[in-house]
Amino acid sequence: MTKIQFNDNSGETRIIDVENGTTVMEAAIRNAIPGIEGECGGACACGTCHVYVDEAWRERVGGRTPMEEDMLNFGFDVRPNSRLSCQIKVSDALDGLVVTTPERQA
Repeated sequence: MTKIQFNDNSGETRIIDVENGTTVMEAAIRNAIPGIEGECGGACACGTCHVYVDEAWRERVGGRTPMEEDMLNFGFDVRPNSRLSCQIKVSDALDGLVVTTPERQA
């Protein structure tokens, strides 16, 4: 299991154990993480699973795909470290990953 830390915009932190092979969005939905809606079910078609990846993790998580970039164009307060959590697959390499949810989803 991989541990992921979710911070919300009010400062609340939740650390959850996530099964490798799932996405950060799936883990958030299964654990009722506030601020992650995932309306399209992980198809990279809505942008409602937007998160900010902690700077220390950006390189390890990797960059955005062109489709993800398109969806983030409609996001709220998109930053250089913005990612769609449906596009981040959990693996041992991401143990300890820290993400923060934006104030609101688009």
